[in-house]
Amino acid sequence: MKLINSRISILVLCLIFATACKNNKDKSMNITPPVAPKHPTQLEKHGDVRIDDYYWMNNREDQQVLDYLNAENEYFQKMTAHTQKFQDELFKEMKGRIKEDDSSVPYKLDGYWYITRYEEGKEYPIYSRKKESLEAEEELLFDCNEMAKNHEFFNLRGVSISPDNTMAAFGTDTISRRQYNIQIKNLESGEIYPDIIENTTGSSVWTNDNKTLFYTKKDPVTLRSDKIFKHVLGSSSGEDELVFHEKDSTYNTFVYKTKSRKYIVIGSGSTLTSEYRILNADNPEGEFKIFSPREKGVEYSISHFEGDFYVLTNKDGATNFKLMKTNENDTSSEHWKEFIPHQEDVLLEDVEIFRDYYVVTERNNGLNQMKIAKWDGSDSYYLPFDSETYVAGPSVNLDFDTNVLRYYYNEMGEPYAIIDFDMETQTKTVMKQQEVLGGKFDKDNYKTERLWATARDGKKVPISIIYHKDTPLDGTSPLLQYGYGSYGATIDPYFSSIRLSLLDRGFIYAIAHIRGGEYLGRPWYEDGKLLHKKNTFTDFIDVSKFLIDQKYTSSEHLYAMGGSAGGLLMGAIINMEPELYHGVIASVPFVDVVTTMLDDTIPLTTGEYDEWGNPNEKEYYDYIKSYSPYDNVEAKNYPHLYVSTGLHDSQVQYWEPAKWVAKLREYKAGDNLLFLDTNMDAGHGGASGRFEALKETAKEYAFILDLEGKAL
Repeated sequence: MKLINSRISILVLCLIFATACKNNKDKSMNITPPVAPKHPTQLEKHGDVRIDDYYWMNNREDQQVLDYLNAENEYFQKMTAHTQKFQDELFKEMKGRIKEDDSSVPYKLDGYWYITRYEEGKEYPIYSRKKESLEAEEELLFDCNEMAKNHEFFNLRGVSISPDNTMAAFGTDTISRRQYNIQIKNLESGEIYPDIIENTTGSSVWTNDNKTLFYTKKDPVTLRSDKIFKHVLGSSSGEDELVFHEKDSTYNTFVYKTKSRKYIVIGSGSTLTSEYRILNADNPEGEFKIFSPREKGVEYSISHFEGDFYVLTNKDGATNFKLMKTNENDTSSEHWKEFIPHQEDVLLEDVEIFRDYYVVTERNNGLNQMKIAKWDGSDSYYLPFDSETYVAGPSVNLDFDTNVLRYYYNEMGEPYAIIDFDMETQTKTVMKQQEVLGGKFDKDNYKTERLWATARDGKKVPISIIYHKDTPLDGTSPLLQYGYGSYGATIDPYFSSIRLSLLDRGFIYAIAHIRGGEYLGRPWYEDGKLLHKKNTFTDFIDVSKFLIDQKYTSSEHLYAMGGSAGGLLMGAIINMEPELYHGVIASVPFVDVVTTMLDDTIPLTTGEYDEWGNPNEKEYYDYIKSYSPYDNVEAKNYPHLYVSTGLHDSQVQYWEPAKWVAKLREYKAGDNLLFLDTNMDAGHGGASGRFEALKETAKEYAFILDLEGKAL
C-alpha cells in the first residue's frame, strides 16, 4: 500500500510540475518585447537612398544602446524562464560527457615534451613540459586558471619558445576583441617581465639568437594586422623597430618561422593574393627579401626543405592549386618549376615536409585524402579511409627528422583519434581516442549518410547527415540543418559529443556543404562568392527542400543554424523562404552587409572586398543590397528566431544583429518568437571558459527543443 501511495504521490508531483511549467510558459506569452527607438539616418550611395532607423546603435559607449541590449536580454530571460531548469540539465548532460581531467598527446620539440592538460573543476588549460622523458618532473609554463582570475573573459595564444628553451613569449586577451598583449616569461626563473607589447595578434617568433622577437601589431581602429615589429630582449617595447608596414588596406600581414628553422617569414595576404618576405633566422639585423612580388589573383604559400622552397600556388590558372619548387636563392615566380601538377578534380590543400618523406593533403569529391611519398620517388601511397562522413588531416608535426606522421581522424558518428603513423613500416598507433563519458554512448546507435541534393541550376550539393538509429525517417522527425558557405571554409562532418543531446532526443543533424565553401574544390568556392553569392543561399534552401521531399523532416520540424557569415546565410534564407523553417538560430550574424562594407573603419571590411565585392562600385552595391538581410526585411511571417551576439565582437559588430532584431520586431507578422541574446562580456567566439561555452549551446538547444515540445 505504501508503494502504491508513493507512486500516486510521484504522479501528482509530476502533474503539478508540468502544470507549473505550462503556466510559466503561458505567462511568458504576455510579456511585451522591447521596442527600440527610431532615429532615422539617411544613407546615400550611387544615388540610392537608404533610411536606417537604427543606425544610432553603433556606439557601445551610448547608455541608450546598453539599455536596449539589456532590455532585450531581460525579455529573452523572462520568455525562456520556463526552460531554465532544462537548460541547466542540458549543460550538465553535455559537460558530463567530457573528460574534465584530460590532456593532449605530448609532442617533442628541442628536447622537451610539451603537454596541454585540464584539471577537474577548472575552466582553462594548463601548459607544461618535461625534459627529454615523459617520466621527468613537470615544468609548469602557464596555468590559465590562475591567469584568468578577476577576468570575465580570458584567452592565451601564441606561446613561442626561444630556441635555447629559456624564454617564452605569449599573448593574452581579457576583453575578447582579439587585441592581445604580448609578454615574455623567463622559464628558468619563472619571472614574467613587466614590459607589455599592446595591441598585437598574440603571435610572435624568435630568431636563432634567442633574444630577438618579431611580432605583428594591429591598427587600433580597424584592427587590421598591418605592421611587423622587432623587439630585442631587455629593451622597452617603445623602442621596437618597425620592419614592415602593409599599407594596402585590403591586406593583412603576419610573421612565422619555417619548419626548417632557417627562415623568418613575413606574409601579406588578401582574399585572393599572397606575398612573402624572407630573412635568415641567424641574421636578425638583416633586411627581409621579397620571395616573389604579389600578382593580383595569385595565391601562394611556402615551405622550406634543405636548399629549396616548395610553393603551393594557383598560378597560371591552377584553380585547385599545384606544388612547385625553387632554389632558395632564386625565389621569384619565373624560377618556379612544377613538382606536383594541377588536377581539375582534386584540391591540393597542404604539404607536410619530413627528412625522407613529404605528405600531401588533398580533397577529392569532398573527402580528405593524405598521400605519403618518398623524396627519391621510390614509393607513394594513400592512407586508407573508408567512410564518407569523416575528417582527417595532419596534426602537430614539428620534427623534420622522423618517419612518424601524426594525424587526426574522426567520423561523424565516432569520436576523434590522434594517430601516429610510421611511414616506413606503414603501421599506425592510436595515441589518443576521445572518451565520451556518462556510460550511454555507443557508436552503433547512430547512422551517418552522405546525400546529394540537386540545386535549381542542376549542381549536386553534398549533405553529411547523422541520426539515432531509432529516429523515424517518415517526415515527422525534427532536423537541424547547419551551413556556412563563405571564404572557402569547409565545414567537415566532424564528431560532436555535445550534439548527442539533440540526436538522443530524436533530432536529425545535417551539414549542407553549399557553394562558398571548398568541400568540392576551389571552383565550389568561386561559384559562391562576389556576384555568385546567392548560390550559397539557394543551395541551402534546395537542400532543405530535398530533405523534406525525402521524408527526413517537414517544414513544421525543420530548423536552420549558422554563425557569422553563416548568420548572413540565415538572414538571407528567411527573407527568401521564411515559411520553409520552423525555427532559426543565427549566431553573431553578419546581416547589415551594405553598411558594413561601406565603412572602412570597421575591422575586416577592406580585406573583404574580394569576398563580397566593393559596394563603392555600383554593380556590387546593387547586388549586395539585393540580398543583405537587414535591407530586405519585410512584413511577413518569419520563423521563430534566436539571435546571439557579443558586445565586444571584433569580427561582426554587435550592432548588426541588434539592428536586425529591432527591424524584425517592427516588420514581422504573427506571434513567432524573436530573441536577441547579447553576451555583455564576450566577443565573436562567445564565452572563454571550457565549460562556460556549453551554457550558450544549452540555450540554443533548449530553444529548438522547446519548440518541439521536448524541453521537459
